[in-house]
Amino acid sequence: MILVSFLSSVCKPLTMALSNSSWRPLHPSFFLMGIPGLEESQHWIALPLCVLYLLAVMGNVSIIFIIWTDPSLHQPMYLFLAMLSGIDLVLASSTAPKTLAVLLVHAHEIGYTVCLIQMFFIHAFSSMESGVLVATALDRYVAICHPLRHSTTLHLGITGRTGMAVLVWGLVLLLPFPILLQRLIFCQATIIGHAHCECMAVVKLACSETTLNRAYGLAVALLVVGLDVVAIGISYALILQTVFKVPGGEARLKAFSTCGSHICVILIFYVPGMFSFLTHRFGHHVPHHVLVLLATLYLLVPPALSPLVYGVKTRQIRQ
Repeated sequence: MILVSFLSSVCKPLTMALSNSSWRPLHPSFFLMGIPGLEESQHWIALPLCVLYLLAVMGNVSIIFIIWTDPSLHQPMYLFLAMLSGIDLVLASSTAPKTLAVLLVHAHEIGYTVCLIQMFFIHAFSSMESGVLVATALDRYVAICHPLRHSTTLHLGITGRTGMAVLVWGLVLLLPFPILLQRLIFCQATIIGHAHCECMAVVKLACSETTLNRAYGLAVALLVVGLDVVAIGISYALILQTVFKVPGGEARLKAFSTCGSHICVILIFYVPGMFSFLTHRFGHHVPHHVLVLLATLYLLVPPALSPLVYGVKTRQIRQ
């Protein structure tokens, strides 16, 4: 309830500001093309996307329900996992319904305000997911390298405050996105060659100066991904150093198994994300429909696969 009320308090002034006449471009709405070049196959492409979205919803709701109802799972590792599932639900639901509507029933039009809010949610919750992955890596570092301090260092109060800090950081860091976008003037056709409001695709439609928008987007991406990847890398480097000092292969295997699911989720989140980001920015010779599919899959594959990974590799959740 605290999370819902906090999001409402943030989104209400954002929506009011975006609805104000001074925020409106010359064109009040955008036209989402779907997947350009694959119009004849869009209905078939929508089917696996629909399956991925259903997996994401059912899997993440199940993870949250299991952790919520089992008091033995009220530990930092599982509470961070519940946060991750909640973020994945929002991330997938912010784009999948509209994407499926575009591909299946040709609901191509999207309002200007709705488009900006969709972009804000995509980037803000992607940043939050990265932050939760860092928090989980730090939790594993303390649990393996300093097991006697784990219960006192990462108690429930610290876990809750960490989650709130990640939430606030993601919202505050990405709040300038819609503020910068309101400066843009759209004096040409507002046709977006995507199935959802992809930030760079919208920026490219503007006929005014977009240098600040591009620079801020690149800076945020490098800041979030750069710092988070470094923090995760340092945590696991220290974990490996500790594990290799442990005598006995069985003890090492047990230590690795506790980190296996987390490492898989990190790869599932960062690898497609970085590949999609780099191909959109620098892949000028990559076919456009490939870029659109990559951007769409990046927002659905991690939320769909993460619950499966944790369900298979985490004994407490599997049971």
